Amino acid sequence: MARPTHYTPALTRFTVSLLYHEARRRGVPMTRLADDLLRESLKGSPGWEQATTLSVAEEPPPYVTPKAAA
Repeated sequence: MARPTHYTPALTRFTVSLLYHEARRRGVPMTRLADDLLRESLKGSPGWEQATTLSVAEEPPPYVTPKAAA
């Protein structure tokens, strides 16, 4: 069975570079940094309120930081 698709916005190369360098500085994955930054900046917005009423508003699983290769 096919998985449902979601819109995935393209980010500019510069934004990806910003995320990469800041994530390295903080020692977190880029996806976690991007998710945290977007959630904090949009919390309480009309879009936030609308999204929390949808069934897809479940909390995502916690991020697991990959262990360094031994």
